[in-house]
Parts: sequence; C-alpha cells; structure tokens
Amino acid sequence: MQLSKSEEELMNILWKHKKAFMKDLLDTYPEPKPATTTVATLLKRMSDKGFIAYKSFGRSREYYPLVKKKDYFSKHVNGLIKNFFNDSASQFASFFTQETDLSKSELEALKKLIDNEIKKR
Repeated sequence: MQLSKSEEELMNILWKHKKAFMKDLLDTYPEPKPATTTVATLLKRMSDKGFIAYKSFGRSREYYPLVKKKDYFSKHVNGLIKNFFNDSASQFASFFTQETDLSKSELEALKKLIDNEIKKR
C-alpha cells in the first residue's frame, strides 16, 4: 500500500519527529498551514493503512510511525524499477546517471559506493 503525496509529506514530518502530538505536526508545516481537520483526516487514513499508530493521553494523541523511512522508500524505488525499467536495476542506473544533473564528483562518489558493494559480495 502506498501513501498519497499529502500523506507522504505528513509522514516525513512524523519520521523527523519520531513521535508527535497534533500541535507539533501543525507547527512543523510551512505557511499556509493546513486545517487541523485536514491533518486529522490524513492521520486517520495513514493509521488505517498501517503506517502510523498513536498513544492516547486523555483527549490528546501522540502519533508515531510504524514503518521506517528506509523501508518505505526502498519498496517505492523497487516498485519504480519494476514498473518503469522492466525490473532492471541496470536500466534504472543508466537512466539515473544519464538523465540527472550529477556532477563529476557525485558520479565518482556513486562509483565508489558501487565498487564497495561489489567488494562485499
């Protein structure tokens, strides 16, 4: 299951805070801030999807993520590779290195990461 763009934005805030009350979440949004009811709806949908949970403190709820950011984006990237690059990581890497504005030093750093992964295997 995936998050909508609005849910991803809120999830990023929650990953940053690790746990937060509604006030903390609203304070983190840039202006113009969304309505409290909008954020409450997003939190409900995210909870229903199994991405977050909360602890109740009287009438307040402290929300926290159930899914790690790395796990979410890893699944997202793997889906992208499967759906847009014929399940070929090398096609994705080729596209990524040729179609993005990576500097020479960024490409060299990427090559170093790949070389290190090759050595590990």
